[in-house]
Amino acid sequence: MDRGLVLKRLFDLAVSLPALVVSLPLQAVTALAVRLSMGRPVLFRQRRPGLHGEVFELVKFRTMHHEDVSRGRVDDASRLTTTGRVLRKLSLDELPSLWNIVRGDMSLVGPRPLLERYLDRYSPEQARRHEVRPGLTGLAQVSGRNQLSWEDKLRLDVEYVDTRSFIGDLRILAATVRQVVRGSGVSAVGEATMPEFHGTTAREDRA
Repeated sequence: MDRGLVLKRLFDLAVSLPALVVSLPLQAVTALAVRLSMGRPVLFRQRRPGLHGEVFELVKFRTMHHEDVSRGRVDDASRLTTTGRVLRKLSLDELPSLWNIVRGDMSLVGPRPLLERYLDRYSPEQARRHEVRPGLTGLAQVSGRNQLSWEDKLRLDVEYVDTRSFIGDLRILAATVRQVVRGSGVSAVGEATMPEFHGTTAREDRA
């Protein structure tokens, strides 16, 4: 195995294992807040493509009500709760994903794991984001997060693949801490979260 990949994996474990243990009291409080505001389940679980497009189960804290047409809960804006907004702003919803890093599904730094249905919407170049493990944070996240267009996000994901380094990862982690403190870039302009990626540009690239 490449020495850089071994170092990256060891660093992931060295950070995520202690962070998982230390954050348990905070996760317990967060779980209680989710349970009281949204009911069960407390955890959000969803299949996401990882390294080489292989699917794994992502784990996070819930931030939204279940879809319910009778109550008008049909989109992100109507389903996202007040508690969920706070969790997203502080990135507390991501804490259970530390377990995904320990398991080896994810890394601390890399392209964010997106929806499984997006797989056939990427251009060949955009699909290169799956050449590395997805990350808890990444270059796109510290460059504007959800305020970036999909094209810019995916371009930065591929840029990370091509330029990744241990020092680069440390810089991204430091920038992530600053961003979490500021609570910036949580949602796209005019959106509760981020609009769906329909792959319009990706289809044009294939033509």
